Amino acid sequence: MINPLKAGEKAPLFSLPDQDGEEISSKDFKDQRVLIYFYPKAMTPGCTVQACNLRDNFEDFKKYNVAIIGISTDKPEKLSRFAEKELLNFTLLSDETHEVAQAFGVWGQKEFMGKTYDGIHRISFLIGKDGNIEHVFDDFKTSNHHEVVLDYLKHH
Repeated sequence: MINPLKAGEKAPLFSLPDQDGEEISSKDFKDQRVLIYFYPKAMTPGCTVQACNLRDNFEDFKKYNVAIIGISTDKPEKLSRFAEKELLNFTLLSDETHEVAQAFGVWGQKEFMGKTYDGIHRISFLIGKDGNIEHVFDDFKTSNHHEVVLDYLKHH
């Protein structure tokens, strides 16, 4: 069972390489809200739909002063290809050791085609300016993830 962090809890601090291999720290985003979205694998259909919708609605997120960070266990080289192929306009981070996914409580057992394995669960966290988790998004489809988050932002 996974046990994602909850709203009100302090978001774990982290430092990970981005799609260009540059170290990005969660501290780089102070004074703005950050949407951290965990996704299983770059270049797969669901993750691509989710990423492209965030890309297409990037300006709306900016209106709410929300930075977007996608985190998966893919290597930076693969993230770079993903970002290039889909013209992504936000940061993708490589969590190869799944340390950050574990810190957020989204790493755990999954089932696919009858096989059980450990992996990242598709959950997003909105981190407030104070470094605390403002909201957890765990009920969405890859196709409406951006709408669910923007709807929340509109009302909060």
